[in-house]
Amino acid sequence: MQITLTGQVQIKTGCLSSSQFVKASAKHSNEFFLDFAESENSFGGSAAMSKNSNGGSSVQRDQEFSYDPVRWLNLMVSEPYYLFHLLVFFSYIPVRCSAFQSLDPVRNSFLFKREIQVFVAYCVLTVVKIVRTESWESFIQDTLLFAKIFLTAIALVMDYHLALWYALAFLVIHIIAQQPPYEGLGSSNHLTPLQLESLLTEGNTSRFWLVEFRAFSTSACVRTSSFFPELSITYSNTNLSFGTIDLGLFPNAAERFGISLGSLNQLPVYILFENAAEVARFPEFDSEPYVFGPTITKRLLCGRFELDKRLLDYVNGK
Repeated sequence: MQITLTGQVQIKTGCLSSSQFVKASAKHSNEFFLDFAESENSFGGSAAMSKNSNGGSSVQRDQEFSYDPVRWLNLMVSEPYYLFHLLVFFSYIPVRCSAFQSLDPVRNSFLFKREIQVFVAYCVLTVVKIVRTESWESFIQDTLLFAKIFLTAIALVMDYHLALWYALAFLVIHIIAQQPPYEGLGSSNHLTPLQLESLLTEGNTSRFWLVEFRAFSTSACVRTSSFFPELSITYSNTNLSFGTIDLGLFPNAAERFGISLGSLNQLPVYILFENAAEVARFPEFDSEPYVFGPTITKRLLCGRFELDKRLLDYVNGK
């Protein structure tokens, strides 16, 4: 369910029945027109829309940010992470042309067959990822990984020195550049630890606060960076607010909220507060450190924190 400037609501999840969404849509639409009349965005209710300099809502800005193809093309040539990958991938073209002239016909034929096999396999994996992946950040991360593996494998067929060169190039990119995360905010608020403690202790804001603790130095946080803003657009209301704290900027806040930074694979961590008391978190407090981390999805977070139920309780006035 997604609010636009016209006050319409679009269904984005299949978790609620259509009749329940109708009631929720009416409630959200009324809230939107009341909040739109306010001149400033307040931390007291994450359902309020923050205006940009042109008078547009943050939700509309997030939509344009996500689906603007010109923006994605601009990122490809301006972000070092994408630019370096493109340069390495396109370097295979002159390498292949040179190899075509120097290799004998039998070797060229064998290499061409392997290239076709790799291309078909890459296309199949890409299609599977398009169907199953919930965010562009995750899709790009996975497809780039497949491309690096396949390119190195093809280079190994050609010459192992070339394969080592590509492996070294990708290692250098991994060290000096980082994939940019999703930068939209949705209806959530960027908070400092002091702001969060103030909001929780004052008691004059939302009854529930769902807070994401993250650090964009970890790939898991980059992969899921769009989930929280999208959930906040759907489920935020006067009873439930969404906030994010960047532990990369405030590492000392981790101990205050019982988060261990000894293994960054534990991030992101989601904590639900009710009237300043923690009522749920994911991953669990006593969960063992993991190597690859759980597969975090919007559906998992929706079910873990009972977001559908809380939205229905709000609609029904509970």
